[in-house]
Amino acid sequence: MFLERPAAGQPHRGKVLLALQAHSDDVPLFASGTVIKLIEEGYTGYLLRATNDDMGDAPGLGTAGTIGEAVLGNERDTDEVSRALGCKSHFDLNYNNHRMADISLNELICRLIFIIRLLKVDTVVCWDPWAHDEENPDHYMLARGIEAACWMAGRAHDYPEQFAAGLQPKAVVDKYYYARRPEITRVVDITKQIDKKVEVNRANTAKGPAGHLGSRLRADLAKRNQRLPLLGDDDLTADRNYIKEFEMAGSRELGKRYGVEYAEAFHYIGPGGGSERRVDTYVKDHAVPTKK
Repeated sequence: MFLERPAAGQPHRGKVLLALQAHSDDVPLFASGTVIKLIEEGYTGYLLRATNDDMGDAPGLGTAGTIGEAVLGNERDTDEVSRALGCKSHFDLNYNNHRMADISLNELICRLIFIIRLLKVDTVVCWDPWAHDEENPDHYMLARGIEAACWMAGRAHDYPEQFAAGLQPKAVVDKYYYARRPEITRVVDITKQIDKKVEVNRANTAKGPAGHLGSRLRADLAKRNQRLPLLGDDDLTADRNYIKEFEMAGSRELGKRYGVEYAEAFHYIGPGGGSERRVDTYVKDHAVPTKK
């Protein structure tokens, strides 16, 4: 296990990060601190949402809202989440929520390859294709798609018609995979980013478990002539403190295990040590100029 600490300056300037989620609350809950950290360290970030969240709740309406209201609410949230993360832009693939097992995996892979090549992606953050205990088909379908796309995007023989549009092969070998129960190979210290992670989750009101639950609890307690000092004296404070105390508890507990205040866990896969990598290293170390 490797503990990734904050880096000084912007060592990743010029690199591109693609954060992928099946639903509008996936990255906010599992990986937003790390996405914010990497963008602060120089990455140009993009967010991709695979579904339209049409089975999610409508903002402020709970399960009583219509499907259309849910879709629109989650679309608005995704705009705000992307902004709060610091992303340059975002993409919505608009598959039906909980129906991604019905789609063609090859279609999904092709769409992801196109985006990787278009943006020249260096690093992805996504659901782990190898994770245990994953019950949501949208999660594991997106994960399987991105794992294949990261490799195939670098191959000149896969979808060569994209090259006619000016794209070039671009393999992705740097991957942060999150999961409900990840095979942890990397823990990222997000202590400096925790307040921004709170804001990302506060923006996710239509589907996310955080959103405005603090202000709702504050209002419910007021009706009973009660109050929680934690929730402060206004709705904004209530929402922020509720998220930090309850929704960020997992990040806080993980951080304590590794000697930091807040952290996120990943199955990280980086550049390999295969024969091609060894050849590159050997050439760098031993190549000499040719005689004229």
